[in-house]
Amino acid sequence: MRNEREFVEYVQARMEWLRRLAYRLCGQWSAADDLVQECLVALYRHWRKASAAESLDAYVRAMLVHRYLAERQRSWTRRVRPVAEVIGASAAPMADAEHRVDLLAALEKLSRGQRAVLVLRYWEDLDVAQTAAALGCSPGTVKSQTSHAMAALRRLLPNYGPGGSDGQ
Repeated sequence: MRNEREFVEYVQARMEWLRRLAYRLCGQWSAADDLVQECLVALYRHWRKASAAESLDAYVRAMLVHRYLAERQRSWTRRVRPVAEVIGASAAPMADAEHRVDLLAALEKLSRGQRAVLVLRYWEDLDVAQTAAALGCSPGTVKSQTSHAMAALRRLLPNYGPGGSDGQ
């Protein structure tokens, strides 16, 4: 009973963070909710091991990222895409909405691994070692994937970088 209560308390306290991370990885709220649900089922099954981890948040983040990377695109998800989803409308001024939509569209074109590296490094603000731990890879892989992903974003968003019409 104590373990179940601890699990419920953890999930209640961290649900918003989990959903936000899943959304940043998936780019769609419905897919993010599915990903979080799968992760929580696995977390419940392995709660004793997870709760004994040095950092429970790092353990759960790694579970979520691994599930995201392992998820195979089903044929219907390739065909059915919402046109747009409201992304924390109050979080960013309307002037930045177009840039945010462009960025999310570009992120969707990256490989799952590259997207995961960028989300963990720049949205979750993890350092190279923490990102490597979450992804289960070496720090060198994180650095090279970050470099490749940033180069791909520069190609996909040429007007947003330094020297572009929207750059500083």
